[in-house]
Amino acid sequence: MIPKLPVECPSCQNGLSVTQLSCANCGTSVSGNYALPILLQLTEEDQNFILQFFVNSGSLKEMASQMGNSYPTVRNKLDDIIEKVKHIKQKP
Repeated sequence: MIPKLPVECPSCQNGLSVTQLSCANCGTSVSGNYALPILLQLTEEDQNFILQFFVNSGSLKEMASQMGNSYPTVRNKLDDIIEKVKHIKQKP
């Protein structure tokens, strides 16, 4: 099992950034200070919701049916994720 990529500091809960990437094939490393992509900054649950949204071609009705929830519940979940993304985008 591959460990989940941490997105928050275990000490202070501040957001983490990527500081090094490396090639498993040749060993080349690239260092710097790079922000995590927005979608990786969301919770695993939110990421899974977005993946299901994509797989269902953006049909909230289909998602509601699959999840056993009402359409308004699924719509509210999407709206919550949209607000989280907007908040992340506004961070300096």
